[in-house]
Order: sequence, then structure tokens, then C-alpha cells
Amino acid sequence: MQVDYRPYEFELKHPFSIAKFTRTSTPLLLLKLTLDGVEGYGEASMVPYMGESYEGATKFLAKVDWQKMVYPFNFEAIIDMLDAIAEGQPAIKAAIDIALNDINGKILAKPCYEIYGADPQKMPVTSYTIGIDTPAVIREKLKDAGAFKVIKVKLGRDNDREIIETIRSVTNVPLYVDANQGWADKQQAIDLIYWLHDKGVLLIEQPMDKTNIEGNAWLTERSPIPLLADEALQRFKDLDDLKGVYHGINVKLMKSCGMYEGHKTITRAKELGMKVLIGCMSETSCATLAAIALAPLCNWADLDGPFLTTNNPFKNPDFENGKWMLKNAPGLGLEGVNSSLFP
Repeated sequence: MQVDYRPYEFELKHPFSIAKFTRTSTPLLLLKLTLDGVEGYGEASMVPYMGESYEGATKFLAKVDWQKMVYPFNFEAIIDMLDAIAEGQPAIKAAIDIALNDINGKILAKPCYEIYGADPQKMPVTSYTIGIDTPAVIREKLKDAGAFKVIKVKLGRDNDREIIETIRSVTNVPLYVDANQGWADKQQAIDLIYWLHDKGVLLIEQPMDKTNIEGNAWLTERSPIPLLADEALQRFKDLDDLKGVYHGINVKLMKSCGMYEGHKTITRAKELGMKVLIGCMSETSCATLAAIALAPLCNWADLDGPFLTTNNPFKNPDFENGKWMLKNAPGLGLEGVNSSLFP
């Protein structure tokens, strides 16, 4: 296995604020694996609050026994092997998994979505995310969202109602909300949830702190809107404990170590009767395509990474009527790979 990688700073169109953080860019590691002449691409999106870095990712790659990456890939064994190298670091593990899935699809001459049993005709619309900001900036951001059928709104500070009212002064499209653990008082939270329901909100991610199991369960029991675990769900092993605490989950490949465990998590959530949103970090077309391949298996999608940035190094996947369009191309179907990325 030949291993090539490089750092890449992913620049955001606007400063991106959530309940507790603000950032203007996201450090990435772009990865290319080559097996017997077949190239596979992956990426690690290392948002700062997850604690990963380019230095840590390169040290991790140096510890991988690439001779054990034999084809056909045993993805369960590979994830176990990567977990044995170090705890955490799901983003660099996701980069490896995504690149191997790309190789696998190319060897089989099948799209990744077909391998995972996803029907392109069942692709959900994807949302466009608006971070916490002033009314003037929010109105400006909404100008970029014209092609979208759903807007996702970051809340969790003291201006939640102002943000929603600002958006409603511009558009009446349905809304998703992500509170990012920002609500502390459950009575205030349930009152806000009912108000948000009246404003056309279809789902809410992580209303209270992930450690507040009682509070989140209390809200879930009373909420007219589906409440989803986000920060509370990191890996597959966390899932079963979330039934009854939330109506559903937000699965992200950068948390679930890639496509294999992401698919496993989606399947198990459906077995538990939980709904699934597939989301993303700040991601290029590479990781976005990996998530798009699984999106038809989910109830909702929030895969807007390439639209929120200014320097996507690859071609954007096709997008039509608020949905990503899957092509019958082997592997991820990534297009626009520039040779200068991996000289």
C-alpha cells in the first residue's frame, strides 16, 4: 500500500459560530492510498473542538501496519486495528476508511452507495447551515441558500428567538435546529421547543449537555419535534444507551471513523426505532461523497460542507432540487482531483 497525504486549510465563506465556538477555517488532512495501481481518496476534517491535529494525524499514519491492509478488506478488523493504535482520533481513521472504500468500489467497479445498499432515488434533501450571527450577517448568509429546500440553524446562546425571527423575515422554508448543548434549563428549553415547532422547525440536535441524560430524556418525552443526539453519539458503542433519551441520532463519518461504522450505526439505529440525520463537519467533496453514499438510508441529511467554503480542491458533486445527485461511477465518484495535491 502506497500512502500519500498533505495538509489543507479549508477556508469558510463566513466565520462559523455555534453555541460555544467560532472559527474561520478548518484544518484537513487529504489522503491518497494506492493498492496495486488503484487509487483511493479520503480526508480527515479536524475541527478544533474534537481535539485532532495534522501533527497527531501524521503520527497516527506512521503507526499503521499497512501490510495488513490486504484485499478484500475486512473493514471490521481494520477498524479494530486502528482503534488498537490509539484511542480517539476518529477523523484520521475516517480518512483511511473512506480511501479504502473508494479503492474497494473501484476494484469491484461499483459505486460505494450500491455496495452499501443505498437507493439514489431515496436521497433526502440536504440542509444549508447558518451559524450564530447578527441579523444583518444572517440575512447576507441566506443569499447563498437559494438552492436549498431546508435551512439548518445554529442556536444555543441568548439570541435564539431573534435568529429565528430574522430567518423568518427572509424565508419560510422548513428549518433544522442545532443547539450544540447550549440549553441549560429544561423548562425554558421545552417552552422554546414549542415556539420553534410553531416556526416550522422539523428537528433539533443536542438540546442540552450530552452528560445531562435526565434533562434530554425529559425533553424527548415532551417534545413535539424529534430531538437528536449529536455530541452524545461519538462511536457505535454509544448508540444503544441513547434509546429513550433521544428520538434519533446525527451520524457523522468524522466521528464514526468512516463509512463502515457509519453504516453500521445507521442500521442499528433503525433497528432501535430511532430516526437518523447524516451530518458533516467542514468537508470537501471527498468526505461529502462518502456521506452522500449513505444518505438515502437516512431520514434527513445535512451535507453542505462544499457550499460553506471557498477553496474546495475537488469538483462539487451534482446538486439538483435541494438534493445531491449520485452518479453511477465506481467508488466515491470523486471528480476534479488535481495532480498538484499529491505530486
